This record gives sequence, structure tokens and C-alpha cells, in this order.
Amino acid sequence: METSPDRGSGPAPASGDAVPDVPGDRDDTARAAPRAPVRGDRARRRHTLLIGLGAVALLTATALVAGLLSWRPDPPDPARALTVAEAERLAAVRVTNYRDGRARLRATVGRGGDRVEAVGWVDWTRPLVYLDVGGPGAGPLRGLVQATPGVVVVRPDPAAVLTPAVPPLMPPADNWRIRDLPDRPALAALLDLLFALSADRPDPVTRLRDARWVARDTVNRTPVDVFRTAGATPAPTDAPASGTPAPPPAGSTPVHPPSDDGWRYWVDREARLHRLTARLPGAVPVTLDLDRSHRPPLHPVAALGGTPGLPRDLTRQEADRLARMPARNRALGGTALVLAVPTGTGANLRGGGWLDWRGQVAYLATTDLDAPEQRTVARHDRSGVTRTRVPAGDEAPDARPPLPPPRDARWERARSGPGELDRLVGSALRAGREPPDPARAIWLRRDSAGKRPVDVVEVRAGGHTLRYWLDRSGVLRRLELRAAVGAWAQLDLVQAPVPRLPPAPVPVPRSSAR
Repeated sequence: METSPDRGSGPAPASGDAVPDVPGDRDDTARAAPRAPVRGDRARRRHTLLIGLGAVALLTATALVAGLLSWRPDPPDPARALTVAEAERLAAVRVTNYRDGRARLRATVGRGGDRVEAVGWVDWTRPLVYLDVGGPGAGPLRGLVQATPGVVVVRPDPAAVLTPAVPPLMPPADNWRIRDLPDRPALAALLDLLFALSADRPDPVTRLRDARWVARDTVNRTPVDVFRTAGATPAPTDAPASGTPAPPPAGSTPVHPPSDDGWRYWVDREARLHRLTARLPGAVPVTLDLDRSHRPPLHPVAALGGTPGLPRDLTRQEADRLARMPARNRALGGTALVLAVPTGTGANLRGGGWLDWRGQVAYLATTDLDAPEQRTVARHDRSGVTRTRVPAGDEAPDARPPLPPPRDARWERARSGPGELDRLVGSALRAGREPPDPARAIWLRRDSAGKRPVDVVEVRAGGHTLRYWLDRSGVLRRLELRAAVGAWAQLDLVQAPVPRLPPAPVPVPRSSAR
């Protein structure tokens, strides 16, 4: 009986035959066993690599931090003497300002609670400065300011915000008054500085022997060189005594001045001044930025004479109109008047009343804006002036006087005086009697009084200057007088019914008034 072969057994392979790889064969398990150590080696190698990379990163970070801690910026270029070209450029700054004519400005004077700021324009050819003044140190000068060399007029706005803004191109016509600035040295020094930054010829280069080149900078995308001098370039020997300031314009990175008292000038390749930092008398710091991208023509207010015009001789027609003026005025009879008079004593008078050309009488009331609690009522005629003072009450400064004249007031009689008010009113009355000398008259400009076109004729006689505003018919619409302080007084003639102007009460003698 044949014995069955064992399960899974078969005939023995012949010598040299390949042994088939049967699944489940024990030899298969033996061959797969060595593969487990391969996966472990790969894990160990990956772990070793991560440790190495971490060590490299740590070393790199350590080196970077150490380098940053030990880094120092390159030292700035040391200040040096100016080259010939640089000295000529700095010496040409003032004449370049004069040729450019106008510039927009921002300025800051002082620091902390005494800081005064201003935004506006300067016109070096006129010359004229027009500013909006603010800052915590502005005080009663907060508002609009216009100035010429020696004359400052202000339009106060105590309710304005501290930060100044660009003033309106056409300044308001009302509420301007002259102002002396002895108690505002910062504003006066700024105005002096602005006017001194202009000249009609270059400054001598010899004045710049001690000037130094300091740095290169950029102001409003314009490359500039920063120059340092020991003081103003040049010292403003012919500067007037006149005003104001704020932060530097956007888009510029200021170079902070050092702690010494040197002046810094930021000057471009065309000798245009873009920024100036300095210390004014009393060690008051000032920063001034100039921008020539927006330079509109400036309009002086009436107190500064208005638009300058182009003076010329009168035409025959204009001379005839001036000669007919008294007859035209008398034909009109009379008119109401409004006046604004800066006086040589520094007072700012406002007033109103009536003028009778036929009777040669003017009756008016005036108020000093700095002492508004009192009014002066006056009657002007050929024999002189009769005056009295009365409480102002609720009357506006330019309100007309009471009719009839108050009899319980103390009236005083005097001859017309040399003051601006008496001279202005007397000249207005004379315009109904006789014409000015045409040989002393020049045509100044065309203008408007209200909505009426007028010709402005200037007459200089007797050491005084008058301006007659004549409409096309030859009637006087405004009369201006150049005051002793350099400002202009105005008397505006407004068509209105003129009441009967009775004489003033007889003045009480001083002895019986006791």
C-alpha cells in the first residue's frame, strides 16, 4: 500500500532547479525579517538631520543678534567750509527770493505755551505778508494779519481754533485795525525776518567766511544742501519792526538743528531757500518753511492802501472829471458817511454820520475800538469843530450820532486840528467847494465802490497824500488819507437822505461848569 505524501510535500526538486517562492513558505518569513532594522535606521537619520538643522539655525540667529548689537551707523559727513559755488549759492538766496516774488510759508516761533504759529504768504516785491496766526502764544493777535515794513494790521478772531489755516485769498474788508507789536516780540521778529529775506542783489560772499556745509537733505522731494551760519545771512540791518507761524509742511523730513545758536538754511541747486531754522533775539527758536508751488497774487486790505495800481498822468477826460467834482457833489446835496481812521497815537477810530456839501457841515460820532465804552460826537463846519463825549451804550462803533445833539453833554469848541480825523473830514467838506490841483494829481487805478466803478486819483499836496474815488459822473464816493503811521484812513460816502443838521449846543465855559 502506497503511503500518501505529506500535505504540502512534493517531489524533491532536481539538483540545480530553482526553488519556487511559495507564499506562506517559512523561507519567505526568514528573508523578510531583516527589513525591520532598515526603517529604524531611516528614522534615526531623520532625527539626526533635524537636530543638525536646528543647531545651524540657532548659530545663525546668535550671529545675527550679535551683529545687530555691535552695528553702528556710518558717521555723518563732517561739517566743512563752503566751496566757492556753495558760497555763491548761499549769497544769492535773498536775490532769488526777490526774483521769485512770492512764496507760501509756514512758521513756528517759540515753544510750549508761548508758541506762535502762522500760515500764509509773503510777497517780497511789494513787500507784503499775509498770515493766519494761531498757536497758544498768539493771544489777542489770533486771526488774520497783514503787514508791510513798519505797518501791521490785524483782524482778531478770538474764537478761532489754535491751529492756523491758509487765509482766504480775498481778505475780508471789515474789522481791520492797526496794531503796534512791542508786547509781541515773537511776531514782530518773524515779520522782520520775512522782510529781511529779500534783496535786489546778491550778498557779498565775504560775509560767508565762517559758514559751513552741514548735510544733504530733501524737502518736499527737492534735494537741498544744509548750510550753517553764525547768524542771519546777512544781518537784517534795514529790516522793519513788524509778524507769525506752524509745523513743517507734509512730505518733508526736517533735520533738527543742533543746540548751538547757528542758523540753518536748506538751499537747493537754484539758490532757492526751502527751510530756515534760527534763534531770534532772546534765544527764541523759529522754524520757517517756504513753498513756491502755490504763489497767488496778494490783495492788501484798504488800511494798507489796497491794490498798488500803475500810476500815470491824468487824461484830459479824467482831469475834467476831477475839476467838475465840487459841482457834482453840491448838486447831490449831501450824503451819509462811514469812516475808519488809524491815528498817529495808535487809536483805531470807527464812526458814522452825515455830510452836507451845500451847508458845509459834517455831523458824526466816532468810537475808539480799544475804548468802546465812550463815543465822541462832533460837528464840523467852517468855523471849527464842536465836540463832546457820551457813553456808547449799545451803539455800534460806526453808528450815526443822535439827533438832535445832546444838550446835557459838555461841549467844547476848537479849531480843526492836525489829526487824521479832522484833516480827513475837512478834506471831504472841501471837495464840495474846490477841486484839488490837477498838476499834483495822478491816476492810480480803477476800482469799485460798492457796485460802482470808480477811478482812484491820488493827490499829494502840503505834505499829505489824499486819494479821491470818483465815479463816472464825477461824484466823490470815497476819500482816503495817508495817516502818520503809514496806514490809510477811509471815509466812505453812502447815498442816503441827509437830515437837517442843527448847530451844537453852546459850549459851557469852563469857569461856569465848576
